[in-house]
Amino acid sequence: MRTQMRTINILLLLLFLSSQTVNSWKREEFRNCNQATFCKRARSRKPGECSLIAHDVGISDGELTAKLLPKDIPDQSHEEDQEPHQIKPLILTLSVYQDGILRLKIDEDPSLDPPKKRFEVPDVIIPEFDAKKLWLQRVSTEIIDGDVGSSSIIYLSDGYEAVVRHDPFEVYVREKGRNVRVVSLNSHSLFDFEQLRTKKEGEDWEERFKSNTDTRPYGPQSISFDVSFYDADFVSGIPEHATSLALKPTRGPGVEESEPYRLFNLDVFEYLHESPFGLYGSIPFMIAHGKSGKSSGFFWLNAAEMQIDVLGSGWDAESGISLPSSQNRIDTLWMSEAGIVDTFFFVGSGPKDVVKQYTVVTGRPSMPQLFSTAYHQCRWNYRDEEDVEHVDSKFDEHDIPYDVLWLDIEHTDGKRYFTWDKVLFPHPDEMQRKLAAKGRHMVAIVDPHIKRDESFPLHKEATQKGYYVKDASGKDFDGWCWPGSSSYLDMLSPEIRSWWGDKFSYENYVGSTPSLYIWNDMNEPSVFNGPEITMPRDALHNGAVEHRELHNAYGYYFHMATADGLLKREDGMDRPFVLSRAFFAGSQRYGAVWTGDNTADWDHLRVSVPMVLTLGLTGISFAGADVGGFFGNPEPELLVRWYQLGAYYPFFRAHAHQDTKRREPWLFGERNTELIREAVHVRYILLPYFYTLFREANTTGAPVARPLWMEFPSDEATFSIDEAFMVGSSLLVQGVFTERAKHASVYLPGKESWYDMKTGTAYKGGKVYKLELSEESVPAFQKAGTIIPRKDRFRRSSTQMVHDPYTLVIALNSSLAAEGELYVDDGKSFEYEKGGYIHRRFVFSNGKLTSLNLASVSSRKSKFSSECIVERIILLGYTSGPKNALVEPSNQKVEIELGPLWPQGGRGAAVMTIRKPGVRISDDWTIKIL
Repeated sequence: MRTQMRTINILLLLLFLSSQTVNSWKREEFRNCNQATFCKRARSRKPGECSLIAHDVGISDGELTAKLLPKDIPDQSHEEDQEPHQIKPLILTLSVYQDGILRLKIDEDPSLDPPKKRFEVPDVIIPEFDAKKLWLQRVSTEIIDGDVGSSSIIYLSDGYEAVVRHDPFEVYVREKGRNVRVVSLNSHSLFDFEQLRTKKEGEDWEERFKSNTDTRPYGPQSISFDVSFYDADFVSGIPEHATSLALKPTRGPGVEESEPYRLFNLDVFEYLHESPFGLYGSIPFMIAHGKSGKSSGFFWLNAAEMQIDVLGSGWDAESGISLPSSQNRIDTLWMSEAGIVDTFFFVGSGPKDVVKQYTVVTGRPSMPQLFSTAYHQCRWNYRDEEDVEHVDSKFDEHDIPYDVLWLDIEHTDGKRYFTWDKVLFPHPDEMQRKLAAKGRHMVAIVDPHIKRDESFPLHKEATQKGYYVKDASGKDFDGWCWPGSSSYLDMLSPEIRSWWGDKFSYENYVGSTPSLYIWNDMNEPSVFNGPEITMPRDALHNGAVEHRELHNAYGYYFHMATADGLLKREDGMDRPFVLSRAFFAGSQRYGAVWTGDNTADWDHLRVSVPMVLTLGLTGISFAGADVGGFFGNPEPELLVRWYQLGAYYPFFRAHAHQDTKRREPWLFGERNTELIREAVHVRYILLPYFYTLFREANTTGAPVARPLWMEFPSDEATFSIDEAFMVGSSLLVQGVFTERAKHASVYLPGKESWYDMKTGTAYKGGKVYKLELSEESVPAFQKAGTIIPRKDRFRRSSTQMVHDPYTLVIALNSSLAAEGELYVDDGKSFEYEKGGYIHRRFVFSNGKLTSLNLASVSSRKSKFSSECIVERIILLGYTSGPKNALVEPSNQKVEIELGPLWPQGGRGAAVMTIRKPGVRISDDWTIKIL
């Protein structure tokens, strides 16, 4: 009877929790700043209140070192403390790295025997970065503004230097020789560091939220400080928030005070748009930009909860602190519950430089497999193998390509991951092979909560090995998620991550095949009965690390372990594909991310653009939003517009909640099916361009989807644009976010023209156009002076396009010139790292198109080759009427004629087309217009 009652209670609880996921977001379920005492205290401080002095400044092991002490010992009592505590010196180290990167660390002095070592986030900074450290030999000093205290000056790069001001303590980067500041820390003396203590009798450090009590065994341990960005008109970054690309002030004169931007990974279903509330991932990296075209950035490597205020102009008017008045400045306040100060300052001539510097530290985005850059079809859940086969056949019937079919949690045996429901999916390997025969793949979900079932071998082994996160008492943490009672693996441990990776082998994951890849959901981690639907902060990880200290990185380590597992599965020969909902700095090295449980409404379609762009700015280039919206039932027009925009997301997937109506592309009438088909075809036609951009991201960090100001950094008109974006440097896409919209206002930046992608119509840059909207597509334009590679033949999947010929679309500028690139490899393996790729630059100038080799010497000697040819060359903006072109070195003449711009044809005036030049993409050649 007890077992039956327990089963009934579990089912009732799960039914209740499931019902919650279809309700709107409940603000009261989550803490605000006033309910988080570290945030409330930090916000209450006044400029100049925490004045520090740098003592014993010198060089040790190639770094500048110093001790930090308060200038005037303040009243150190806090609202939850019983008595003041003694401030001990803090240890500062300042390091300089190649590429002009400055690193500042501040921690407790280990020689003073703190109760424990504060947590430093491991495995985020790539090992190669440490090799770039510059060994400091000497430090110059100078007097700043006539102050008695001196400052230490450190070489940063040819154009910049770092300054450590001793009294009062401050760190800033300035332009060398001009004393023009770029970015600074503690200019307003808001620095505060709550040091760990041993609890005394009678002290109450507990913090309560709703029914949960956080024991806080080491007392308050928060850190806060101000960061200022100079010559900046706006700041962006610090995802994840459903808000504008340019972050709005949260405090200050004339600003309606709001919550700070919160960084705390949470399972937030049906989240609100235009909110500073934290969502599924956290990247504490901010980028500032101004009309000078220059940018700067700041990154705090800290995985604890963080709150960040963007302060409106004049917020510090009464402080009496004197800062350079000749420069525009944006001040921010950074507050974290725990951790150490481990910060990085980035400066550059533009936003691409700053993103490049950030990815030098945290790693470049991984190179995805080709199939994963195409279209993905997902739903919670495809019911069974028959349903999978039916959906797959319908895509073929309606001539809509797709590459991946996804399975959500219902495919498992009772939410036991690495298993299959034996009734619904009795032959999973055969199901996958049928898809693979068409060049298609499958993705299955694997979440971090492990069902506490003694008959489940995974749980039994994890329990015996002691691999679970512990609760505050030291027992295996027991929380609730989809399987009911669940425990969570301690992914901070490399040993446990390696063990987890082994579970993806074909021997352990029975029914999996080489065409099966993985989806990590709920890895914030989501705990249905936990505080704020997540794990308690006083839960314990390997090495007595409190969960509060690493919370924002938990999903990152789970993502890492899963990606490494797929690498193991194929003996390192196959690039993994893993989608993760939670993320942290460095997640770009392990796979893709999506924006979580959005809603089928126009506002969520609109906010998807700044959300995806912000992820790209912070390293995660492979990102997208659920096309159609996860919750709710989109009207056909909204669904079509979402497909038309989503075709340009770096990650292109449709997904829906189990309670929504089925919404496969053929279920909305013949005309809507036609429109969706055309949108998906656009993505497949542009796959060569997208794949080339993913390689650019992999080598430079530059995102695939970019804000307009990244390509036009001095154009102030682009600074506030959230509804349009660049795909690489060649395409501009304008979304449609209003029902039954007839017109769209589109700003086309720059001095050169833009060509409508569908019609070839030219528009002069630097103007706003009110354009008539077509139901057939969202406005998209190719920038003059660019060349885009395409593949125009229709296939079932990307893998069936491999040998298809190419089309080159040349959009000529006012000088009748253009250039572009094409990157090709085997789309699957790591042979490209050994030179196994083709990389060409196409240059059109003086009536001649030339193909140049950009590949390294090793690539030219590699075994990778391609017999693919160029089938068509389309010229936009060529006004004369030549009849022939000469192909060299073959000395072959080919005809030039008028033809359609787009494969479907009939959308605009015919354009000049060189047909069947017959040149291979792997060769050097020239085509001269006669």
